Amino acid sequence: MKLIVIAGPPSAGKTAVVKQVIRKYSGEKRCAYLKIDVVRAFEDEELAGEFGIPTKKVYSGDVCPDHVGILVISDAISWAESEGADLLIVESAGLCLRCSPYTTQSLGIVVLSSISGVNTPLKMSAMLALADIAVVTRTDLVSQAEKEVFREKIREVNEGLDIVETNAVQGTGLRYLFRAIDEQEEISDPQKITLKGAPPLGVCTICVGKKDIGWQNHFGVIRKLEGADFLFRGD
Repeated sequence: MKLIVIAGPPSAGKTAVVKQVIRKYSGEKRCAYLKIDVVRAFEDEELAGEFGIPTKKVYSGDVCPDHVGILVISDAISWAESEGADLLIVESAGLCLRCSPYTTQSLGIVVLSSISGVNTPLKMSAMLALADIAVVTRTDLVSQAEKEVFREKIREVNEGLDIVETNAVQGTGLRYLFRAIDEQEEISDPQKITLKGAPPLGVCTICVGKKDIGWQNHFGVIRKLEGADFLFRGD
């Protein structure tokens, strides 16, 4: 079975890309889909109804959704294998632009919307730095000059990242993405899958329910308005 991890901010077009992938491999590969979200999600129901594939969703609630994804992905692999899947697609919530939930033995896809602003790739650089391929959606809604600037901003973060530009609803230009999926190796040993990079620091006194404002009232991972611009740069 192959593993695909799709990340990106909300409303970037991740599910539209997922639909195109499932549609492409329908009849050729059995796909399974896991959606990780915070409060509500409907993508799993939509995909199950449209394509008849096995789907699941996980709500993270008070926990970071990407951290929850890390916790459940082993179970998800076992579940997908029990369903006879050839391709497991994991779609993250994409709320924290610092998190990059890509793993080894998987294809990491980051989805960005070209109408989100030319500096968006810089704002979500952690998601881009460890991805294998970037899919830029809604390219039919921007000019050629805007597309080129957006592409260069991606290159500024990850010079070697493969970039696919598409109107994901229609599926134009996705042949390069499909080629990357075809070339992706299957999971060789689920027990040896690890994160590609270190996640951000995850626990502070605010995380455990302390409501006071001001760094003076907290301990652990704290920061002031001035100084300590980056407590943790990760990878």
